[in-house]
Amino acid sequence: MTPAANSSPPDLPEETSLAQALAAIAPYGVRTGCRLIREGDETHLLPEEARSIPARQPATRRASGAARWLAHRLLAAIGFDDVALPRAPSGAPVWPDGITGSLAHDDEMAVAAVAPVGRIASLGIDVEPAQPLPDDILALAATPADRTDAADRHLAGRILFASKEAVYKAVYPLDREILGYEDITVDLDAGRATTKTGRKVSLVYCVAPRVVVLAFVEAR
Repeated sequence: MTPAANSSPPDLPEETSLAQALAAIAPYGVRTGCRLIREGDETHLLPEEARSIPARQPATRRASGAARWLAHRLLAAIGFDDVALPRAPSGAPVWPDGITGSLAHDDEMAVAAVAPVGRIASLGIDVEPAQPLPDDILALAATPADRTDAADRHLAGRILFASKEAVYKAVYPLDREILGYEDITVDLDAGRATTKTGRKVSLVYCVAPRVVVLAFVEAR
């Protein structure tokens, strides 16, 4: 369910590899895309989007433009053309009615996921470098209840961190509650997470060429 969602110039190897990895993990009905952030990507922001993003730093606006470039094309593939995705006060993009989605970027790569609301009620995505997580950040993100035995031991902390970021993005539109890392318990062995509100979230992830975690809440 993942269309080619990179730029019109020739796809770069890292984009191609990550697009294939995302296609392999995405649940049925979820469309995903990735794009290496390029000079000038800030010009892909639609006027309403540009006005809603307060950051003036060029790198931040380029990353936002790259992520929305992806989302525009993923939405167009399911019949939503020229739809602006302004930034809400919470920081999340505002999706059209009947659509759930999520955007993320690190310093170099942007990713997006969208799906019609139905079997899947909400989505969250996060992307991180495929490198060990610094110890100080791991100490903030991990709890004794988290389970990461199934993950590559060098990347387990990074996958855990990305999982909690993705879970938060997936559950906030449903519960409208601010959660800390300690409020989300991740079981990578089972591909599940649970929030302190009792929300159950499914997790899938890839680790090459980037760590990307896709979190989704299934409709009851």
